[in-house]
Amino acid sequence: MPINPAGETVATGVPENLAANMTIAEQYDWHRSFLRRHPVSRRNFLAGSAAAAAVVAVGNTSWSQIAYAQDAPLAVGGRHTSFGVDPSSQLRFSAQLSRNPGATGVFLDHGPTPALGATTAAEVRNLLSQVPQTDGGILSAEQFYVHVPVDRLAAKTPHFYRWRTVDGYVGDVQSVWTALPAGRSVPFRFTMMGDQGVDETPTQPPGLKPGDYDDLYYKADNDPTVRHSANIVKQIAAAKPDFHVLAGDIAYADPSGAGLPPQFAPSGKTPPSGFDKYNPYVWDGYFAAIETGAMSAPWLFATGNHDMEALYSPDGYGGHAARLDQPENGPTGCPSVYSVVYGNVAVLSLDANDISYEIKANTGYSGGAQTSWVEKALMDFRADPEIDFIVCFFHHCAYSTTDSHASDGGVRDAWVPLFDRYQVDVVLQGHNHVFERTDPVRGGTPTRVAADQSVVYPATDGTVYYTVGGGGRPRYGFQPQELESYRGNVVEDTAVSNSYVWTPEGQKSAESIHWSRVRFRNYSFIRVDVVPGIAGIVPSEMHIAAIDEYGREFDRVTYRRDVPLGGRFGSS
Repeated sequence: MPINPAGETVATGVPENLAANMTIAEQYDWHRSFLRRHPVSRRNFLAGSAAAAAVVAVGNTSWSQIAYAQDAPLAVGGRHTSFGVDPSSQLRFSAQLSRNPGATGVFLDHGPTPALGATTAAEVRNLLSQVPQTDGGILSAEQFYVHVPVDRLAAKTPHFYRWRTVDGYVGDVQSVWTALPAGRSVPFRFTMMGDQGVDETPTQPPGLKPGDYDDLYYKADNDPTVRHSANIVKQIAAAKPDFHVLAGDIAYADPSGAGLPPQFAPSGKTPPSGFDKYNPYVWDGYFAAIETGAMSAPWLFATGNHDMEALYSPDGYGGHAARLDQPENGPTGCPSVYSVVYGNVAVLSLDANDISYEIKANTGYSGGAQTSWVEKALMDFRADPEIDFIVCFFHHCAYSTTDSHASDGGVRDAWVPLFDRYQVDVVLQGHNHVFERTDPVRGGTPTRVAADQSVVYPATDGTVYYTVGGGGRPRYGFQPQELESYRGNVVEDTAVSNSYVWTPEGQKSAESIHWSRVRFRNYSFIRVDVVPGIAGIVPSEMHIAAIDEYGREFDRVTYRRDVPLGGRFGSS
């Protein structure tokens, strides 16, 4: 649409009165137009990305101190792994380079034993970022990621690997396991949380202080010396999961998360109204922070409101395509929508940005394709005799009572009827920076009380919704006068009279609810232990434990399904 140039902001070329109403796709177009009017020379661009290089990154030192200078040794860090479409035979290996590799070859040595034996040349993905600054300048960044797919592997076996460069870098040998094949065989474990961020302040560009683009702006009653995100990562690694899922809001390179055009704001500065803060260098520290867990267990990501990065097309997700390798079996144009089958569990990653009533910058971007795919996938999985449990994870909450976001009516309208129809067992959400668990819900109504250490039969009881947004970002509160309730601190009456749900108009609609069972206002994750059953003899079970950042369990529920000799699944 034509814009009066007099209405443009100095820093972005986006009219302040229109910025808040632009879709992510429109923001991307405006950003490209702005760069055409304010070109950055290649020489200045490279200088910007290498500005004030910090400590040279050697081996696996902190990637928040990555050295971008071209004369620094080339190194590989921030290692992370994932699954391909068939997790029982396909693994994906990714990492970040310390600088532009130029013509230097980067390789993954890998094999079924620590002796390795095979070598695959890495694909290098170059991510260019040019962010308008609040002072009218442009922050330029150039980051390099390497990826190697490895296919035709045996199921449930370790695969060993190391990264290596032609000019002398040799990483240490690590291992990651392929998944169980579809069906009931042996027990397995996965973990989950959302809303993570980083504990370290980025070193790029120079001059940032604690609280700038990191998790270090804690609530007054938290100890500011404790690194909560790091604690959660350590607990997840100690749990030794077969894989991990993260329900969106990953690194918080955009700490504002309002779905607005991006600006880089130096320390002590804030963007004008209608703009989000953004610093692409946050991702350097993020991959360093998760490497402890992600280099040895596949991590699966959904996208949240803080993951819509309008610098990159399509729909703000192009940056993730450079950094991450995720399964690619979802609807076209929805890169964070996919499914994996691990043993007798189907896990679906969904993108709630597409259906949110609260933050609408990407609402409707799939044109309905995602919801159609969700229905088809759920129908197929529920009809599959090898699948007992269906788990969906995404960001915005269908059911939550926090004071910051509460429940999103867009999720309820689009997906909850499908979860009811196809008997989804559990839904894992983020967005609200607390832990909350519902009673089983069907048709928007709780069907029974599911106290701590109870057994739920999803086929008849309904779906249980978890909010696990305490992955590291500063925590939220519940509604005024709403009490926490968890093991050792149980409140008998957990009804909430003053919660709300977001409407199609983007407004809060008050609601009184009775489905909130467990509420824990601190940092946590969940550990899911799956025990396959025996047809006609022993039911399959899924035990979900809620664990705080110090390893203390405060809630547990067992989900149980019969394994019939034939036909559809039922309850015990």
